[in-house]
Amino acid sequence: MAENLEEAGAALVAALPAGAVESVSVARGAELVLRLKRESLVAAALALRDACGFEQLMDIAGTDWPDKPQRFELVYNLLSLSRNLRVTLIVATDEATPVASLCGVWPAATWYEREAWDMYGVVFSGQSDLRRLLTDYGFEGHPLRKDFPLTGYVEVRYDEERKAVVYEPVKLTQDFRSFDFMSPWEAMTTLPGDEKVHLNRIEGSKP
Repeated sequence: MAENLEEAGAALVAALPAGAVESVSVARGAELVLRLKRESLVAAALALRDACGFEQLMDIAGTDWPDKPQRFELVYNLLSLSRNLRVTLIVATDEATPVASLCGVWPAATWYEREAWDMYGVVFSGQSDLRRLLTDYGFEGHPLRKDFPLTGYVEVRYDEERKAVVYEPVKLTQDFRSFDFMSPWEAMTTLPGDEKVHLNRIEGSKP
């Protein structure tokens, strides 16, 4: 399987524009991965769709590596029904440098690019509908970044007096929490049926 994927990877590299591919690998023994240069993404996507038969963009995901100069990696998962083959494209970028939109190649990219911008803050040039998708319209920050606090910046609740949804700074109230740090077995001092054991001990064993 790995040998076939390596051959497929070599064929794809030959079909793509020269210099577009930085590296080719077979991940976990069954996944073909092409790492592309950011400026060659659209040209490579067109070649993969038209010349290599990758008709469908299945998903766009992201990863955040805060310690790297290009902290974000966009992961494009493509599917070729005619060739029964999947390929993963990886493109790296930073907070300020936009990535070219693929909505002109695969219209489904619009939804995924909006999600990537909402969660990571990656900007897509040529994307005319870059609105928040999973968070509220007034949300600040990008929640899947590694430096985003786990509690967030604000909390949302419905205010009965104002008759409206209000945003407030996060308050971690501890008044009603009681931690005894005991395991469930340590906290369980008696079990149903224990009284029978005690009675037998008091009465003694019957002949």
